[in-house]
Amino acid sequence: MKDSIILRPLNHSDIAEHANLLHNAFNSWYWKHGWSKDYFNCRPDEVSIFYQIYNDLTPGHSIAAFDKTNGQMMGACFYHPREHHVSLGIMSVHPDYSGRGIGRQLVNYILDFTEKNDFKSCRLVSSAINMNSLSLYTRAGFIPRAMYHDMVINVSTQGLNAPSVQGEERVRKAAPNDIAQMGELEMEVSGIKREIDYRYAIENPRGVLHASVYENDQKNIDGFMISVKHLALNMLGPCVARNEDAAIALIRKEIERFRGTWVLFSIAMENRKMVEQMYAWKAINVETHLKNVWGKFPGFHGISMPSFLPETG
Repeated sequence: MKDSIILRPLNHSDIAEHANLLHNAFNSWYWKHGWSKDYFNCRPDEVSIFYQIYNDLTPGHSIAAFDKTNGQMMGACFYHPREHHVSLGIMSVHPDYSGRGIGRQLVNYILDFTEKNDFKSCRLVSSAINMNSLSLYTRAGFIPRAMYHDMVINVSTQGLNAPSVQGEERVRKAAPNDIAQMGELEMEVSGIKREIDYRYAIENPRGVLHASVYENDQKNIDGFMISVKHLALNMLGPCVARNEDAAIALIRKEIERFRGTWVLFSIAMENRKMVEQMYAWKAINVETHLKNVWGKFPGFHGISMPSFLPETG
């Protein structure tokens, strides 16, 4: 099988095919497994936002498999080297090539990169209901370290019909001079930092991201929230906070950005205060995800909400 595959990074000429691959692979899988609707409820070309943001953040850090006989893209994945870890982006394999070891070759390539460049870990968030995905990562040496409720709230055109929460007045828009503190906070909470991601969200060159911070009485940052609003994905996260109250205030503030539409977010099952607050705001469960880590993992010492765009750490 390896002799019939070409492995190479994606380039700009692949954008349309990569978007079609993501659109096809995800929609096909979710239809087959009982969702009765598309995962990407948009045109295939609109899914190109994943390539655009991933490639903006770490140009050239992708790997794709192509069928040597016909040139078709069989599967693809981005990966993001950061200060202390590598984040593995959304993995997709074309339905016509499922069960042929394409995903394993892509994962092995990224883990080889991780080892050769002396990163302490590789991290990703994957579906807990996709057994093929779970098997792929656990066979490669990843260990599930946290479980998340994937939840959706439909936000009316008037906003979230709920009172303000404690600390909401402490939330403000993030600025470039917050980046160092954001990195220190995530290092404290999650054992990683990714300052390029924070800066990118604050500068927002594609016009789809937003970043907020939560300040304490000493004007230091106790939490931050990034969100994406796009036809392909509305999502809160990544969010990092010292405690659940700060995270709830960040969610309450950021959710107003999604008036008249829906928003997805993932909350660790152990963060029960947050989970109960989301239910009070009429959130519904749509899926379960796992934090998977290959290599060292110091644990979480606070709140960490993952995202898919930009890819979580």
